[in-house]
Amino acid sequence: MSKTNYWLFKSEPNVFSFDDLLKSPRKTTCWDGVRNYQARNIMRDEVKVGDFVLFYHSRIEPMCIAGTAEVTKEAYADPTQFDSDSKYFDEKATRHKPRWVAVDITAHQKFEKPLTREHLKNMPELAEMMLLRKGSRLSIQPVTEAEYKVILAEAK
Repeated sequence: MSKTNYWLFKSEPNVFSFDDLLKSPRKTTCWDGVRNYQARNIMRDEVKVGDFVLFYHSRIEPMCIAGTAEVTKEAYADPTQFDSDSKYFDEKATRHKPRWVAVDITAHQKFEKPLTREHLKNMPELAEMMLLRKGSRLSIQPVTEAEYKVILAEAK
């Protein structure tokens, strides 16, 4: 049995919010549209079924962790790369050699009070968290088990 990993997935809430995830069929969505090679490689090589996800609202004030989810399907070809009507279309991608991947996530828990970035920055236990490092913009980031547990406890 593989080790459970912990991740933070960023989404702009005007594009797809945690509430949108809760309204999705079976509270599940395809996490598509990732167009950063480092984030793609993480999704392709490291994100596994059963991993836990912190769902982060970015590019909004205040930025915050809105809830938790779980990975329910491992990496597969992101269908948006083949759709010429999609803003994520990639003319270099082929069905035989896709360039981009997606995973499926299922909502677990919406935080009653989202944890803002400012709040997280004031928690000494999270001082080393990748999200809080200057210049850290990756849309899919690893989170340590200890950081995940601290955040869950703070959300209660």
